[in-house]
Amino acid sequence: MSLYAVMVFLHVLAVAVWVGGMFLMHFAVRPVAVAQLPPAQRLPLLAGILSRFFGWVTAAVLLALATGVAMIFGIGAAAGAAAAGKGAFGDGMRLAHGSVHLMFALGVVMSLVFAFIRLVPYPRLRGALAAQQLPVAAGHLDLIRRLVATNLVLGVLTIATATIGRAF
Repeated sequence: MSLYAVMVFLHVLAVAVWVGGMFLMHFAVRPVAVAQLPPAQRLPLLAGILSRFFGWVTAAVLLALATGVAMIFGIGAAAGAAAAGKGAFGDGMRLAHGSVHLMFALGVVMSLVFAFIRLVPYPRLRGALAAQQLPVAAGHLDLIRRLVATNLVLGVLTIATATIGRAF
């Protein structure tokens, strides 16, 4: 088994955890919680779920970025191109297909959106819940929901780029 194959596996696994988790939260967990629980129960539950989910997402984002960069610059396109005499180590992005550029850009934007969620509205949500300010907490949770929906769309576009992008 090649190191490149392991990198691809880890990269796809990280994306599956991240994008699949967003899909589950947005289309299954949140709607059921809204339909069955009053805000006083729903908000702490969803904040608790996000707390666990964000730990996994943080690991997934770091793994996806690390493996993506490694494949582009270390053992992916650059190494293959260098072996074929087309470029040197580090030429990966210059030699990469346009779909790789788009996938990388989308991944960076998604990572920044997640970092914002994790560092701004999520701590505010937890603070509002600790202070029993449910309407304020609901506002922060709604912002998180909208940003997760945006990231979910970007994630699906990224997966489409990765799977069918070379066709264009």
